[in-house]
Amino acid sequence: MVWVVSMKPLRPHLDSFNDEGFGPIPSRWKGRCEDDNGSTFPCNRKLIGAKYFYEGYVKATGHTNVTIKSPRDYHGHGTHTLSTAGGNFVPGANVLEKHININGTTKGGSPKARVAAYKACWSHSNSRESCLDADILKAFDHAIDDGVDVISVSLGGKIRDYYDSGIAIGAFYAMKHGIPVIASAGNNGPASGTVENVAPWLITVAASTTDRDIYAYVQLDNGMRLKGKSLSEALPEERFYPLVSGADAKLANASSWEALLCRLKALDPEKVKGNILVCLMGDIPSTVKGKHALLAGAAGMILCNDEFDGNDLTAEAHFLPAAQISYIDGLSVFAYINSTKNPLGIITPPNVEYNIRGAPRMASFSSRGPNVVTPEILKPDITAPGVEIMAAYTEERGPTEVASDQRRSKYTFMSGTSMACPHVAGVVGLLKLLHPHWSPAAIRSAMMTTASTIDDTQRTILDHSLVEATPLNYGAGHIRPDLAADPGLVYDLNSRDYDNFLCAINYNETLRKKFTESHTCSFLNTPSLLDFNYPSINVPKLIGSVIVNRILKNVGPPGVYQAQIQQPLGVSVSVHPNVLRFTRADETRRFKLIMIRNSTTLYNTSYVFGDLLWSDGKHNVRSPIVVGTT
Repeated sequence: MVWVVSMKPLRPHLDSFNDEGFGPIPSRWKGRCEDDNGSTFPCNRKLIGAKYFYEGYVKATGHTNVTIKSPRDYHGHGTHTLSTAGGNFVPGANVLEKHININGTTKGGSPKARVAAYKACWSHSNSRESCLDADILKAFDHAIDDGVDVISVSLGGKIRDYYDSGIAIGAFYAMKHGIPVIASAGNNGPASGTVENVAPWLITVAASTTDRDIYAYVQLDNGMRLKGKSLSEALPEERFYPLVSGADAKLANASSWEALLCRLKALDPEKVKGNILVCLMGDIPSTVKGKHALLAGAAGMILCNDEFDGNDLTAEAHFLPAAQISYIDGLSVFAYINSTKNPLGIITPPNVEYNIRGAPRMASFSSRGPNVVTPEILKPDITAPGVEIMAAYTEERGPTEVASDQRRSKYTFMSGTSMACPHVAGVVGLLKLLHPHWSPAAIRSAMMTTASTIDDTQRTILDHSLVEATPLNYGAGHIRPDLAADPGLVYDLNSRDYDNFLCAINYNETLRKKFTESHTCSFLNTPSLLDFNYPSINVPKLIGSVIVNRILKNVGPPGVYQAQIQQPLGVSVSVHPNVLRFTRADETRRFKLIMIRNSTTLYNTSYVFGDLLWSDGKHNVRSPIVVGTT
């Protein structure tokens, strides 16, 4: 977990830790903060390095010898997300130094922020890392007490109701203290209904591509040139090498399928040595396949996607020169090998290409809506870059995450909604600096209503299969920080609104006490979930007609806003009133949407989509409209 703390330009001291997990604080810092010029000034914030919490893990598992009891990051995920949210300016940052050339200066979303890490995930020996609610809640408690400004949570798991989720409960208390909590949407896409962290007091982030890509080409002796991906080093010599399929290089006692998957002890070194080995994706991690290929003596590896993975390629730091290629291109490679007695090929060194058109595009792994816990709340909320993000990395392990990898790199590329989440956290930090009195809901609204649904070719954002994505993929759209700083209007919510939300979802007193002690439901006055003042409008099942109410708050200059509607297919939407006049800051205006289903053709689709736009000629306040039809 990564938590962005003070948005003041404080110099971090995270070089060493004491037994309590705190970074050392020089005496001259006590009660004072220091800017980048070395000048100090009074401040009442606690100066935090890092903390760790593992008692819940020990109690649940019985493992007392967890990975080093320290806040240090031995995994790499926390370092990567922390630096994405608040890393300083670093000129000339690179991955594995000589392997790939990245030009320019890296920085986090809020590069002048002071950051702190609260470690709540642990593993025992080679077991999978676990993040237990008891430790997560303890981390939330400390972060809130320490006075953080923003909380970024790149964690997930199975979809659970709010009362059964440590993240949801902890984030509720953070919201009560005015702290925005940003969370990853999950990596279980492209299946629908997989989005995680769906509590309405969270800002839930999906992942997209950028306009930069990392390529390594596979060139065959028959003239074919196939575009793949890799972060590996170059071949020992720039020449064509013999190609051999894993199936053709199997040991006598191994199956062709095991060898094609390049499993351990399935490859014959005499058939592999000095050749480029062609492996099929699946069964075991691709970097482990590369390790097996290297142990068998391969000069390089071509990793071919299976049909399930299709065109989904990942640049990874393989143990040997390698390139991952698509399913269709893989078929071409196998066909070429089978068509000649002397198949030859070469793998080019990886190279970075910029200004790739058609960006952003939704990542195939990014979890999709609908929200299966509360269908009336659209999730994810917003999209940010989450594919091949370069950021800092722990030097406690190699970039392949394989124990035997002795290489070390201060930076690496990682992909996931975990990487998208801190992008938004960095933006939230800047918005908090610009608008310190905005509520977490106002900040979310500012980002959502100014987000974009078109790519850099001015067409609708596409998903991984090159069809038009929808709000179930990207929420309100791709984040645009500059516009979020001046949204004009916001859909605001306060603590009482969220208390009423718990009533609206029929939580009894016992369940509500997990979130709040003082609120009593008045079911006669509890608003409909459809009227919850969210920046998106989601009617999970429209049979005849429905009225949806919303409130807009002016956070800009006085203005007159005109409503514009993009009608969902087969649904008639009208706005009343369709003009809102604001004469001062913080003034609020109510409106309602009347939605009427007017077409039987909607039985052929599960959801239809539209937009509501309020515009004063300068500010465009857009809300996605999602209507379920079945």
